[in-house]
Amino acid sequence: MITKEKGAGIVVLDMPLLDTRQSRDLTGTLIADIVLQLLSYVAQTEREFIRQRQAEGIAVAKQQGVRFGRKPMERPPAYEKLKRQWEKGEISARNAAGQLGITHRTFLLWASGKTGG
Repeated sequence: MITKEKGAGIVVLDMPLLDTRQSRDLTGTLIADIVLQLLSYVAQTEREFIRQRQAEGIAVAKQQGVRFGRKPMERPPAYEKLKRQWEKGEISARNAAGQLGITHRTFLLWASGKTGG
């Protein structure tokens, strides 16, 4: 597609056979196209193998108890008091979050019980 439709040239410095800028005869163009297709296939296959090996490595790590991602934030000591005030409508969630030094979203997630910490 790159060489045919877009008209771009490909130059592989250590493989002069793949210089698609030069006007070549039909055989030279055919050889360059075949080699490019082969290299493209090998690269795609290697990407798939890397993805598969990565998934296998992650699965093994999870079986061994490795936890991925950031550790949950610890709730500050004032959290429970501010949560009760918020539940009674005495304080807004945004205000409570500001006093705790966390985001509004984090406060609401904690209050809903959907996160650890």
